[in-house]
Amino acid sequence: MAKSKLPLGPATLVTAAFIGPGTVTAATKAGANFGFALLWALLFSIIATMILQEMTARLGVVGRKELGQSIREQFSSPILKGLASLLVISAILIGNAAYEGGNIAGASLGIQSFFTNNYVQSLGFDPFALSIGLIAFFLLWTGNYKLIEKFIIALVLLMSIAFLASFIMVPPDFSSLFKGLFVPSLPNGATLTVIALIGTTVVPYNLFLHSASAKKHWASAEKLPEARKDIYFSIPLGGLISIAIVSTAATAFFGKQLEINSAQDLALSIEPLFGGSAKYLMATGLFAAGISSAITAPLATAYALSGLLNLNTDMKSASFKGIWILILFAGVIVASSGMKPVKIIWFAQVANGILLPIIAIFLLWTMNQKFLGKYKNSFIQNVLGLVVIAVTLMLSARSLMSAFGVL
Repeated sequence: MAKSKLPLGPATLVTAAFIGPGTVTAATKAGANFGFALLWALLFSIIATMILQEMTARLGVVGRKELGQSIREQFSSPILKGLASLLVISAILIGNAAYEGGNIAGASLGIQSFFTNNYVQSLGFDPFALSIGLIAFFLLWTGNYKLIEKFIIALVLLMSIAFLASFIMVPPDFSSLFKGLFVPSLPNGATLTVIALIGTTVVPYNLFLHSASAKKHWASAEKLPEARKDIYFSIPLGGLISIAIVSTAATAFFGKQLEINSAQDLALSIEPLFGGSAKYLMATGLFAAGISSAITAPLATAYALSGLLNLNTDMKSASFKGIWILILFAGVIVASSGMKPVKIIWFAQVANGILLPIIAIFLLWTMNQKFLGKYKNSFIQNVLGLVVIAVTLMLSARSLMSAFGVL
């Protein structure tokens, strides 16, 4: 009798990457400030992510190419090739270095929620951030893709149990929940929160990560149905986690005039209402979200830059290790120093906003090339891709206007 198993694979790395502290914080603020009204933005994000990640899976599994390599091969002109590579490299390198600080700090906040004393404040630096950085370092240093994939799958399952259990413990108004999912609305002051929800779910570096990891995991076009099952299970699982966080925050705090800015605030504030177990579930989820993203962000950066610069994409090569070490080291420095990297993360978000539609356009162009044969994009897939690009372009313009307005 065949042994059944969950269809978890490389797409789980994508879920681990987008369910990081940034998404957890955005979802928490969305629920606390606007109730269930913005759940439609999450639904769109998950559908858009599946559309784009299915293309990267085909590129890796069928085309045997990584997205960075594919972008480099699109241009015959050295000048255009250099400009395109420079834009993508600078945005990914700076953006992921900034986000890595948030990933490690988020995992540390999850651990700190278990303690009553503020050890970090008394020590003057964050020992938890250093420990998380070391865990990520040793795991990536092994160069064992299968081991990393299994570790990430375990973290995603832990995160799922934690956030979905808190959702069950704080049961929502299901009529409001379904209305928020399927009836779009935009309350006053909610535009930036919508941008945050979509922008932290549909992220460009996941396109590089997934094309490379799918290529490693599956060796032939016959495995494409498995790759698609992986996407259609793992990405919606991430969506359920985000919905659970929004719902928990909405049920516990919407309309109660309480200042809830992060999942740590939610974890600490939920204890008087629903007991210590609810607090610990939220804290566990935040820890798993932070550490899983702390591993995937350096890995994605190494794949992206190695493909663009025509470097060795073997995880054990010196150049590949050098890239992820740089990102991880920058993240540990930012997180353990106690700095609040608001301006750096602001820049990262602006870079992300510029980069996503550009990378999506490159991806759509690649998916219509002859080397894919019968697996190139269909008319429907192109239409869906263009819709996603149009929405991301509008969001990019809006986020840039907001950012420069802040300046």
